[in-house]
Amino acid sequence: MPNAQCPIQSLSRGLIVSCQAPVDSPLHEPIIIAAMAKAAVNNGAVGVRIDTPNHIIAVRERVKVPIIGLWKQVIAESDVYITPQFHHAAAVAKAGADIIAVDATCRKRPGGEKMADIITRIHQELGRPVMADVDTIEAAIAAVDAGADIVGTTLYGYTLESNYPPPGWELLTQIVQQLCIPVICEGGISSPEMARKALDLGAYAVVVGTAITGIDLQVKAYKSVLGIDA
Repeated sequence: MPNAQCPIQSLSRGLIVSCQAPVDSPLHEPIIIAAMAKAAVNNGAVGVRIDTPNHIIAVRERVKVPIIGLWKQVIAESDVYITPQFHHAAAVAKAGADIIAVDATCRKRPGGEKMADIITRIHQELGRPVMADVDTIEAAIAAVDAGADIVGTTLYGYTLESNYPPPGWELLTQIVQQLCIPVICEGGISSPEMARKALDLGAYAVVVGTAITGIDLQVKAYKSVLGIDA
């Protein structure tokens, strides 16, 4: 069952761990993702961010903290891939997520769906708050106008409109200064000191993924720098 307490309030000034793995990784098993999530919570994480319904189901059985759920889907007609359509959000909610994360960039969505309509339906039909993953201040403003409950800097650096390396310190600062909404700093946080900086800049909470749970990418990075042959 989803967290009975207000899932957003319990995230305040805390660490959220993104427990994900590449599809071709041996870590991409629901039981392993759930173990990652449990380890994170045992050591103080206030929430976890989980991709795919199957992984959310497995994690829900192991932890009681809020789950920010999403479903990455690559659809040919659109560059939007984080919970791109309402039926993806519905599956994520059914799996047990407390908060639904959606791509809230200004890019065209598949099936002609509109972000504002998806957010409204998530609120009315699924009874879940929405985390809007954005890339620019314009997208953040549009997401808030559409009714998003939280804004995340998740997609800063991953779109043509924000073609700069994360973390999005400038975007975080802009959202904090211009919008009255909890903003979660996500993307490119690779040390405890950087997470601290995010909170100092006004982030409501911080998401860390690869630096904690990304074994595949971390090992590849070490291998590259060390010049180790395959």
